[in-house]
Amino acid sequence: MSKKMSAFLHQRPLYSTSPESYDLSPRSRQDHQKSSSAAAFLSRGPALVILLLSLLIIAGVVFPYVQSPNSLIFFTSRSSDSKWRSYTLSEAAAYVAKNNSLIVCAVSEAYLSFLNNWLISIARQKHHDKVLVIAEDYATLFKVNERWPGHAVLVPPALEAAAAHKFGSQGFFNFTARRPQHLLQILELGYNVMYNDVDMVWLADPFPYLEGKHDVYFMDDMAYVKPLNHSHDLPPPGKKGRTYICSCLIYLRPTVGAKLLMNKWIEELKDQPWSRAKKANDQPAFNWALNKTAGQVDVYLLPQKAFPTGGLYFRNKTWARETEGMHVIIHNNYIIGFEKKTKRFRDYGLWLVDEYATESPLGRL
Repeated sequence: MSKKMSAFLHQRPLYSTSPESYDLSPRSRQDHQKSSSAAAFLSRGPALVILLLSLLIIAGVVFPYVQSPNSLIFFTSRSSDSKWRSYTLSEAAAYVAKNNSLIVCAVSEAYLSFLNNWLISIARQKHHDKVLVIAEDYATLFKVNERWPGHAVLVPPALEAAAAHKFGSQGFFNFTARRPQHLLQILELGYNVMYNDVDMVWLADPFPYLEGKHDVYFMDDMAYVKPLNHSHDLPPPGKKGRTYICSCLIYLRPTVGAKLLMNKWIEELKDQPWSRAKKANDQPAFNWALNKTAGQVDVYLLPQKAFPTGGLYFRNKTWARETEGMHVIIHNNYIIGFEKKTKRFRDYGLWLVDEYATESPLGRL
């Protein structure tokens, strides 16, 4: 036997020499070994206990979210949602703006399909990269930013998701009455901004039609036919003592005149609140603001042949045929209700989301 092995064997009794260690039954030996292992484990100090407790806590928090892939996605989206709640208009505008310009819409969850339809038409004109969606509820904010990060922002307070569905309702008034506040904020940040309702479709690029350096550009909401070379001045007031300009499409430069108009619009909305007797919306107040600031704001009426109201484009087939190829943006107004608007767009080949959803930055919703 080697000297090393001999030395090792002579050292073995140092572990235990008591007779009791040799009298244990096999089961007793096992119990003794278990308690010795536990004692050895605990003897390593409180650090191991703390580590175990930490692992248990982490498992308790994370386990509900990792039982399925969907749960994990939910866990991740919750973290993302928290980020978008604190996303500000200033941050969003700086991220989205191109050449100091933004295209803006205001949308609640009920209008997401119209938002997608509108986006497809803008993407075809290569201007979608500067679109900022002002979400009026958190469902819209999270949905848009999930598909298109950074392109939606919510300016508090959020509205109830179902509040702005019905034209003429108080919810609809509250929804549209926030429009001049949003636009004024963007102007104060120094950006040019084009506002669109999302029940519109772009057939061509509108920016070449923004001639000159005026403060404000807009379209008429009257359905009577104008001469093709009509004036670009503010039209004369109608029977109610005011003009009938559409608040659905507005282009503003960050000038003193444009800011004056937005502030006046906000004032007029406060003076004409919604009531059951007078179911107001934002458009009459916009026209009163235009009329009361006339001469102080440099305005430009866009050509009717390119920017027709829905009452003209959809109802006057003769005019639509005679001006075919001249249309730039079509507004699906003069009709109320999602189903009716959708059907009319489909009838005219303007409901794009059925076949071309992949052209939208949001994809198929």
